[in-house]
Amino acid sequence: MPIILRTTLLLVASNLFMTFAWYGHLKNLPNRAWYIAALVSWGIALFEYLLQVPANRMGYTVMSLGQLKMLQEVIAIGVFVPFAIVYMKQPIKLDFLWAALCLLGAVYFVFRGGIATT
Repeated sequence: MPIILRTTLLLVASNLFMTFAWYGHLKNLPNRAWYIAALVSWGIALFEYLLQVPANRMGYTVMSLGQLKMLQEVIAIGVFVPFAIVYMKQPIKLDFLWAALCLLGAVYFVFRGGIATT
């Protein structure tokens, strides 16, 4: 499996954990003290880091730091929007589309020279 694909899959899984760690407590622990939510979030975030760190180390062997970061941001919005709509029951907004289009523009500029490690 190509490194970029492995990196992408690990970052998608990492972002699922990250999104739940950052926002899941808003739905699941609304009546608990903030420090309880923080402890639960830290526990979830551990799994995020166990996937994110190897993904970034692997990805950095074939992508520049900017390319790796932009990949992460695109994956983050790609995971967040379905999470917000399906899990958190937020209304679908056209703003999600505009934000995604802005990120695609950023992807274009970071990757237009091709995959590079510099």
